[in-house]
Amino acid sequence: MRNSIDKLEQQLGYQFEDGDLAVLALTHRSCGERNNERLEFLGDSIVNFVIAEDLYQRFPQAKEGLLSRLRARMVRGVTLAEIAREFELGDFLRLGSGELKSGGYRRESILTDAVEALIGAIYLDSGMDICRSRILAWFASRLEQLSEGDQQNKDPKTRLQEFLQSCQQPLPYYELVRIDGRAHDQIFTVHCMRGVEMTVGVGDNRRAAEQQSARQALLALGMDVGE
Repeated sequence: MRNSIDKLEQQLGYQFEDGDLAVLALTHRSCGERNNERLEFLGDSIVNFVIAEDLYQRFPQAKEGLLSRLRARMVRGVTLAEIAREFELGDFLRLGSGELKSGGYRRESILTDAVEALIGAIYLDSGMDICRSRILAWFASRLEQLSEGDQQNKDPKTRLQEFLQSCQQPLPYYELVRIDGRAHDQIFTVHCMRGVEMTVGVGDNRRAAEQQSARQALLALGMDVGE
């Protein structure tokens, strides 16, 4: 395993003092009780903080809602899994036989958890300053591509989906519940369903009603939706 860790360290740009931490970070729960879940919990909190701090400094005029959307875009599972693939992290994971057979080394959720676990491991191994520097190096190209206008121009349905994905919550679904009025002047009513939560949107076509219901969901979540 040491040779594998050496190769991974080259990919990460970080050398562990405690190699056992690295092994633990790569160990999926399918391998047994000693696994990376606790490190993943720690790393999740750290990456959210580090990215939030960078965005706060990077966009000094941005409001809280926009900063939340930008952070959601950075730390969602899709992005973390992309980073894992750049490191070829799947080749280093320790998985149980069932996960190996089912291709767990390619699964987005497993790759995402492993990245967060490695962040937690680096923090425990070397402290916050070095951990922050590694996170920002891994995210550098993505952070440089962000802009305030890019996020502000996204429609409510896209913002809601990205936010829920970043929180690992089920995606919403939209239900057309009523159409009122004559054929040439119809009013559509749509429900945006999020688990037991529901918001209502009304518009002169189905798409507009869906966007309005998503906008109301964002408001209910305390997010800034602009004018």
